[in-house]
Amino acid sequence: MDRLEIDKLLKKTAQGDNVAFEELYKRTNKGVFAFLYTYLHNYADAEDAMQTTYLKIKRSISAYRVGTNGRAWILQIAKNHALNEIAKNKRLVPLDAVGEIACETPFEETGVMRTLERVLNEEEQRIVCLHVLWGYKHREIAEIVNSPTGTVTSKYKRAVEKLKRALKEEEK
Repeated sequence: MDRLEIDKLLKKTAQGDNVAFEELYKRTNKGVFAFLYTYLHNYADAEDAMQTTYLKIKRSISAYRVGTNGRAWILQIAKNHALNEIAKNKRLVPLDAVGEIACETPFEETGVMRTLERVLNEEEQRIVCLHVLWGYKHREIAEIVNSPTGTVTSKYKRAVEKLKRALKEEEK
């Protein structure tokens, strides 16, 4: 989904158009989920965070300035929420002997996110997610992750090579 479409949907949402908000959700939720997953590393937590992100978008839509980068605005809300959740969870005491229950979801059945998580570090996961799922250019990603464009480009290329190798090994 391109910037103009997102901007248009955000503008309509700010005007109270719930159909536009539903369309925004339908067109962006997979990318938001994948982006949150790179922070939270848990399907259920990423799902909860995604829902909360959209509630925050709805509540703070009046703060969005039409004509700015709507994708970046949405992802900033998601990132801030994920970082708050991580900080909150660090204060929680983990339960003994309770393993994480595997989610039986179509998203995880593909194994793509598990492979991403296993093979790539968090920064590489974000770069791949932002480029592949959100369609950001490397210079835009560089601004988001606060890194030089050349570094983002090389990390992306290395990450893709790692994924290719891992997927070939899994096929064997």
